[in-house]
Amino acid sequence: MWCGREKWNGLRLVFTNGCFDLLHPGHIRLLEEARALGDALIVGLNSDASVRTLKGEGRPVIPERERAEILAALECVDAVVIFNEPTPREIIARLLPGVLVKGGDWRPDQIIGREEVEAAGGHVVSIPVVAGHSTTAMLEKIRQGTGPAGAKS
Repeated sequence: MWCGREKWNGLRLVFTNGCFDLLHPGHIRLLEEARALGDALIVGLNSDASVRTLKGEGRPVIPERERAEILAALECVDAVVIFNEPTPREIIARLLPGVLVKGGDWRPDQIIGREEVEAAGGHVVSIPVVAGHSTTAMLEKIRQGTGPAGAKS
């Protein structure tokens, strides 16, 4: 694995992370905005075990390898790394990205890796959440058999 800022040859590395179980427009916008903040975007992807710990049984819906393949196919994503730990702190500490990005639903003091990135001279960016888009809400619609407007599918 790449380690430390000196390995990036002056490129501005951006890092974000998440479960990315069922991709929706909120995910895409976050990833595109994150990529626009630097020269390369690396996405830390929670492993299946990590997602189950965070989200409960029945999650993820899509296995980690497939989620990684989908993310890697996006033009704005330069690399995907799967992590099994509860948080991406170790990956962030090893990569030391110039920019650490999280969705606006995370308070600055809750953002894992913030201290490491800021201590190395980088900064943290919070990107506003796109209202009306969440994997949990999508799964609930599927379970209820309702479509986008609440009508039966």
